[in-house]
Amino acid sequence: MNQQTAWLVLVGAAVFETAWAIGLEYADGFTNLRATAFVVVALAISMAGLAKAVQVLPVGTAYAVWTGIGAVGTVILGIILFDESTSVIRLVCIVAIVGGVLGLRMTA
Repeated sequence: MNQQTAWLVLVGAAVFETAWAIGLEYADGFTNLRATAFVVVALAISMAGLAKAVQVLPVGTAYAVWTGIGAVGTVILGIILFDESTSVIRLVCIVAIVGGVLGLRMTA
């Protein structure tokens, strides 16, 4: 796998990280079995993608980018799906995370 492919795999893995994190809300403490199964599958895909990407990318950079994308995706979906806060400070923090992810990508 080349670096460009590794970055694409990493972004895909981060999308699945967002999916499993949001799925936790629907899993309701793992009492909803269908949602729990979704969380487990999304988590496995996410981890597998991260593991594949770190075969090529530096682990520290890959992990930080993976968690950053997952965090931003989860916050944005939390706002959309669960009516979470859109306070200015919260939005500024999202922008800061995106800036950090982009900076890590550009320097890797």
